[in-house]
Amino acid sequence: MNRGTGSGSFSATYSLLFFAFLFGPLIIMVITAFNSSSFPRITPWECFTTDWFGVLIGNERLMQGLGTSVMIGIGVMALSLPVGLAGALALAEISPRLRSTLYAVLITPILIPGVVLGISTIVFWGGVARGVGAGYGSIFYNGIFLTLLGQVTFISAYSMLIFMARLQRFDPTLTEAALDLGATPGQAFRRIMLPFLRPAIGSAAFLTLLASFENYNTTVFTILSDSTFTTALASKVRLGTDPSLSALAVIIIAITLIGAMVHEAHIRRQELLKSGRVHKSRLYAHPVTRALTHPAGVAAVLVAMAATATWQGSQYDSSACVADLAAQKRLVQERLLEEQRRNTPAAAPAPMPSFAPTTTPGAPAASNPSPFGGAFGVDALKPKTQP
Repeated sequence: MNRGTGSGSFSATYSLLFFAFLFGPLIIMVITAFNSSSFPRITPWECFTTDWFGVLIGNERLMQGLGTSVMIGIGVMALSLPVGLAGALALAEISPRLRSTLYAVLITPILIPGVVLGISTIVFWGGVARGVGAGYGSIFYNGIFLTLLGQVTFISAYSMLIFMARLQRFDPTLTEAALDLGATPGQAFRRIMLPFLRPAIGSAAFLTLLASFENYNTTVFTILSDSTFTTALASKVRLGTDPSLSALAVIIIAITLIGAMVHEAHIRRQELLKSGRVHKSRLYAHPVTRALTHPAGVAAVLVAMAATATWQGSQYDSSACVADLAAQKRLVQERLLEEQRRNTPAAAPAPMPSFAPTTTPGAPAASNPSPFGGAFGVDALKPKTQP
């Protein structure tokens, strides 16, 4: 009895610490995004505000970097998917001995540090540009072009691994039967292989887009004078952070949660369709609940909720609270200065030194009150009479 109670307490404590470690930073960032403090913090709490989202959107460099990252990510996805699929199909068709060698060659870019890939990309395409006589204004010195190719060199291997995992479940006799029945290799690929690879294509596209979007080590060298969202964000953090980065975290978390809920609704619907229990389920008995539980319905409801929350937040004005807080801080500073003035004793003014001679010429210097011994007196420069 005691042993079971102790084990349960340990499990509960471990789970609590695990989830606190996992979600604690996210919760802190979400809270700091709505604090008017200029530094991301929870305590002391100042005013509830949504102005940091406007500061984030108004950051021109971040927004330009976001557009550049989206453009590069789409290009990387468009190139990595066919390259990865070609590699996976080649590994599935060749002999086992050659397969291990080719696999080692195709997987090597993942193992190379991103810094090395970035520098080697610049050096290689710079050599190509010099070989063809291209100048610095050519595409070979374009940061977006170099970043696109530099990222494809290793991100395509990610998509290849996803396609390989999917092809391990494929029955090659299906394409052989299609070829025996008169189908061309292209028709067998389009009508048998591609439908089977559709889930892997979606997963690989999503993974390659995210890998391109968040990449920094390779991009920081290949982007040259341009900037992506990741490099612009890193430079902003180096120069000083503010709660607008927490606002960015809130947006990313919201998008992730919406995508996860829509995906979960899609998975549950597919399970019900496969089991044939769709019409027996209570959720699908009424047209309204059937529409709301559909993945498209779930996405529409979540997007509408996010849009409503965004509109409500944009209508909230925290200027009055911020002004009151600034006035309180000013009063506190004035009180502290007044207390400091009262506690500081007034110092007596020091007497000014007199440079006028108070003794007759020829008197001893010790009797002269001047700190300079009367050297600057009126009669100090007169020639002395010889006795």
